[in-house]
Amino acid sequence: MKFFVTGVGGQLGHDVMNELLKRGYEGVGSDIQPEYSGVDDGSPVTKADYVQLDITDKAAVEKIITEIKPDAVIHCAAWTAVDAAEDEENIDKVRAINAGGTRNIAEVCKSLDCKMTYTSTDYVFDGQGDIPWEPDCKDYAPLNVYGQTKLEGELAVADTLSKYFIVRIASELFDKYFIVRIAWVFGLNGKNFIKTMLSVGKTHDEVRVVCDQIGTPTYTLDLARLLVDMNETEKYGYYHATNEGGYISWYDFTCEIYRQAGYSTKVTPVTTEEYGLSKAARPYNSRLDKKKLVEAGFTPLPTWQDALSRYIKDLS
Repeated sequence: MKFFVTGVGGQLGHDVMNELLKRGYEGVGSDIQPEYSGVDDGSPVTKADYVQLDITDKAAVEKIITEIKPDAVIHCAAWTAVDAAEDEENIDKVRAINAGGTRNIAEVCKSLDCKMTYTSTDYVFDGQGDIPWEPDCKDYAPLNVYGQTKLEGELAVADTLSKYFIVRIASELFDKYFIVRIAWVFGLNGKNFIKTMLSVGKTHDEVRVVCDQIGTPTYTLDLARLLVDMNETEKYGYYHATNEGGYISWYDFTCEIYRQAGYSTKVTPVTTEEYGLSKAARPYNSRLDKKKLVEAGFTPLPTWQDALSRYIKDLS
């Protein structure tokens, strides 16, 4: 199989390309920069085929992907700066990337009849209650611009790539796409919560961390393996994918980060209201129900505790 991966300069795209190349697949990476601009770790992605692509440029998207003729596209590029997305001067750009760019890619995938994988977020929901959100739930109610535009990207993929096929007297909706919602993402290539807390913990005796937002982290290295596993099948649809190990708060996560890193920094739990520093509203309930992965025959991600341990070792 031949793959085209967007956003290889970011955390997930970097790991997806490496996983594809490790398995012997042909992969072409892309991002907005003229050359690969991610971490120079000597991994295969740093030397892989690469093309510059602005996904908001419809003509460029059509030209480049059509020329590459991939069997599957894994779309990782996105605007992910949640608070900056709220700034009035950024909203149109955020929508152009997360919604418009995604639609551009989906339309080319449709014309080429190739698979498409789109990574989305728990932020498409309003985060109320304490029941885990199921993958096929349609009770969308994003609280911020980032969540709204990622939802618009989901709908663009679903609307564009749904097609009907008829087998004798039966008709069935066939969706040649994977929409995979993730949460609390961390990886080696780029900024994330763990890197921030490790940095802050070195210079502060005490940190205040939110304790009433609940979810589970996602290590991009583990997620990349799952996304490639999915693309080796035709088990299309909506999925949720975060690391196993139980639901936690950001406070719980920070305590474990410092424990594993050997820090003595005091961690003080505070409510979202007490913390009060975020421009964008965050969901309280980021619990994602992942049983559909197992039902489809996919291997769940390792525990977040195990992922954190491997990640900290890789950082050192």
